[in-house]
Amino acid sequence: MIIVCPNCKKQFKINPSQIPSEGRDLKCGSCNYVWFYKIEDKKPKPLPLKENIINNKGPSIIVEEKIGQITKTKQSLSQNKIMKNTSGKFFSYLVVLIISFVALIILVDTLKTPLMNVFPGLELILFNLFEILKDIKLFIIDLY
Repeated sequence: MIIVCPNCKKQFKINPSQIPSEGRDLKCGSCNYVWFYKIEDKKPKPLPLKENIINNKGPSIIVEEKIGQITKTKQSLSQNKIMKNTSGKFFSYLVVLIISFVALIILVDTLKTPLMNVFPGLELILFNLFEILKDIKLFIIDLY
């Protein structure tokens, strides 16, 4: 059995027969922390049935109906999930596209001079691009 120290999270392998059913104090060999440990029953108890179902149908038919209802519910939930994922994907792609475009503009602005040395005709294109971006900025500011 493996026991984990609640203080330092170190794991220890202990023989279960060394711990009585009422529990005992344990001391961590690493940090000297002392805590009380009791072996817990890990088997969950079955849930009690709160109401008796009396029906002429029989237990197997009731179970089949319940399984059919669960299947339909799962299908409708999965369809809703697909619809939500589709709209969420669109906005995430849009945000990635905008961030990528802004990063490209910053990169081009940073490397403007070396690019113009390599491509002499690029100066006019870059000048027009930055003027368009200034116009878009002014347009957005005017909207507010």
